[in-house]
Amino acid sequence: MERPRHDDPAWAGPHRILARLEREPDHAVAERRFIARSADGDRTLLVRLPLPGADPARWAVEAEGARRLATPGFLPVEEVGGTEDLPWCATSYVPAVSLPAALRAHGGPLPDPTVRALATTLAGTLAMAHTRGVTHAGLSPASVLLTTEGPRLSCFGAVRAAAPDGERRSGLPGLDPGSLAPEQAAGGRPRPLGDVYALGAVLAHASTGHTVPESRELPGFLRVVIPACLSRDPARRPQAHEVLARLDPDIPGQAAAHPPTAPDTASPLPLPAAVVAALARQSAQVLAAELPSSTAALD
Repeated sequence: MERPRHDDPAWAGPHRILARLEREPDHAVAERRFIARSADGDRTLLVRLPLPGADPARWAVEAEGARRLATPGFLPVEEVGGTEDLPWCATSYVPAVSLPAALRAHGGPLPDPTVRALATTLAGTLAMAHTRGVTHAGLSPASVLLTTEGPRLSCFGAVRAAAPDGERRSGLPGLDPGSLAPEQAAGGRPRPLGDVYALGAVLAHASTGHTVPESRELPGFLRVVIPACLSRDPARRPQAHEVLARLDPDIPGQAAAHPPTAPDTASPLPLPAAVVAALARQSAQVLAAELPSSTAALD
């Protein structure tokens, strides 16, 4: 976490901004993320706002859509608010670092046991969402938050928020080009197989440090899965439940067209010690943070 900048808002509704969740990420992220506290000091929250220059109306629609979801593994949205020009959404704070920040803390790609657990959990999360008719449409390394309660997917609907269907999205701010499926970059409607492409990019980043790896760089258990996910032809990509079956054949029912089960997305990951230390350090800093003396809130 780092101090707010001069152009960051001081308030999100009744919540006072304490700090940015992280320094400016190395990978594109579709939102600004802040740690905030209620004016009475009783609640600490993770607050998200659109990027400067983004269409706030489109972002607000996706934030409201996320609030209505009850999909395990997605970062929940408990509150939405703000103005037409500056919407925001918020959820209760738990210590969290983005996937790129976790690699920085660890000093390189994550260990194989961590990547394997992350791959299984994310594939299960997407498989469950897709069976419910939900497309994440915003998955990228920076959208994956590693928390003390397991990974959570933020940036829901980032592709839809960036531009309407039919309008090219390549090169737009807030979208990670390495995680954006070609059909979505060209303006196609976000669909589940676009999430699978992004999943391949996320797992490539976790295991190698970048989203377009060579096969020899990948751990053995991902050398078939990731190239399949990153196929430019969506018809050649596996569905999320098929990815899960390849990663963990012992999970029952995953080869079916509509998988009845998915892994427990609340299970903690076997995180490297340096990442655990980063989460603990952030938690201590948040506990020690004091509200600024000003109490004038924005709408």
